[in-house]
Amino acid sequence: MTGDSRKSARAAIDVDRAQDFTPEQLKARLAGILLIVMAVALFSVLDTTAKYLSQELPTLQVVWFRFTSHFVMAIFFFRVWKRRHILRTKRPVLQIVRSLGLLCTTIFNFMALRYLQLSDTVTIMFAGPLLVTALAGPVLGEWAGRRRWTAIVVGFIGVLIVTRPGLGGLHWAVSLSLVAMICYSVYALTTRILTETDSVDGMLLISGGVASLAMTPVVITVWETPQSLGTWALLCSTGFFGGFGHWLLTKAHAIVPAPVLAPFFYSQIVWMVALGYIVFADIPGFTTILGASVIVGSGLYLLYRERQLNRASAPVPEV
Repeated sequence: MTGDSRKSARAAIDVDRAQDFTPEQLKARLAGILLIVMAVALFSVLDTTAKYLSQELPTLQVVWFRFTSHFVMAIFFFRVWKRRHILRTKRPVLQIVRSLGLLCTTIFNFMALRYLQLSDTVTIMFAGPLLVTALAGPVLGEWAGRRRWTAIVVGFIGVLIVTRPGLGGLHWAVSLSLVAMICYSVYALTTRILTETDSVDGMLLISGGVASLAMTPVVITVWETPQSLGTWALLCSTGFFGGFGHWLLTKAHAIVPAPVLAPFFYSQIVWMVALGYIVFADIPGFTTILGASVIVGSGLYLLYRERQLNRASAPVPEV
């Protein structure tokens, strides 16, 4: 097959890919997108609830409730007593590392939320996928090319716009969000490795169990008894928002390719800005909006390049 023929065949395939989807495919994609939007909405409500509760209770206590209620709900949701096999893992050490990555992400994110606006923390967390792409080379052997490295650098410029290092307007709690973003990258990379061998349901259970167990000795030292039923209800709801959000995320990826879903993660900025204004009367500053635009733009370009590379690596039939 000649080079020109191969290009023509690839062009034909690309055109075919651009055709309208079948009703079943379209329905699946719309369902996956809806699940993602619902998941990031739940994550936004989780962060809003955590910020609200942290004004009244120790942040570490809120973190403990988030994972303990998540773990208890997951036990009943997955009926573990009938499906004990989902807890089996071929990589227990990596499961623990992943769980601690999620725990540290939550701890530092909740601590940052105590002092920062919701829009600030989520904007910095948006840089997580950029860091994952940068680390995928040495960790997973998935090296980024020149164009993707350019997008990564531009994305981190967006982080600098938000954090404004060296300027008087920098709040010290921004460093907590940066640490949370780094911990999230560890969580994301280990998740990608574990999904090849372990059950997704089991990963959800193990992450809740490990985090709850790790935080129990800590929560004893900081415990403050909630003073109202409403506070108790909000504390218990954190596990639902976090656990169910991650479950929706998993279900979405089970029916729709990740590149199709990924752009809709950025809809979280809309939820966070809206909830920040409604609950706390917060209005994002100009630098946050500008930095978010740069980071989101870089992330979308990375997704575009990923889809282009996937298409280029697809086998072309001989003609």
